[in-house]
Amino acid sequence: MFAITNATGIIVAGYVLGKKFRNQAKDTPYECGIVPTGTAKERFSVKFYLVAMLFILFDIEVVFLYPWAVVYRDLKMFGFIEMLLFVVLVLAGFFYIWKKGVLDWSHAEGVIIQEVALPKEEDVTHVV
Repeated sequence: MFAITNATGIIVAGYVLGKKFRNQAKDTPYECGIVPTGTAKERFSVKFYLVAMLFILFDIEVVFLYPWAVVYRDLKMFGFIEMLLFVVLVLAGFFYIWKKGVLDWSHAEGVIIQEVALPKEEDVTHVV
C-alpha cells in the first residue's frame, strides 16, 4: 500500500509543482541527441522477433539449470543424464537455428534500404 501511495504522490506532486511550458523542442521525442527523422511507424524485421524469442528460450533454459545445480548431488547419475539430455536437446535446437541462418544478420534477402535525407545544420534548432 505504501508503494502505491508513494508512487501516486510523486506523480501528482510532479504534475502540480512542475512547470507547464510547452514548445516545439519540448514536444519532439528525444533520440539520444540525434534529430528525429522519418516516422515512428517503421516495420521491424522478422529476425528481430526471432532473436527475441530465442533469447527468451535460452534464458528459460538457464532458469532450469539453477535448481538442478542445487540438488545435483541428491540426484546422482540419474540427474546428470537427465540434464545432459536436456542440454543436448537445447543445443540441437541452437545448432539448427544457426544452420538455418536465423542468427546471421550480415546479409538480408529482399530488404530495401531507404536513404533518409538529414536536415542541414542551419535548419536544426538546438535547445540547451
